Amino acid sequence: MSKRLLYLEKVTSDGSADSFAWYCLALEYKGLARIDDALATFTKLREKDPDYVPMYLMCGTMLMDAQHADARAWLASGEKVASAKGDSKALGEIREALAKL
Repeated sequence: MSKRLLYLEKVTSDGSADSFAWYCLALEYKGLARIDDALATFTKLREKDPDYVPMYLMCGTMLMDAQHADARAWLASGEKVASAKGDSKALGEIREALAKL
């Protein structure tokens, strides 16, 4: 197990870590092809901070690659959040991903 993964699991273990730490943990799981762990971590992040825009694209595209049924829902939610926050860059990337579904 990598030191980075161990560190991120430790930092998030009590649930009080900031959104970026949760996001990094989800990406670490994603990079290790631990899709279920990544999805669970993205889901926890969404519960803690539903306005954290980057998670929607990363989780949505991960689920697309895994041909998971929830890919569209994650991307559609991200489209709404990015639009509401005025994040045009993320909005464009999310819309591009949605167009591929």
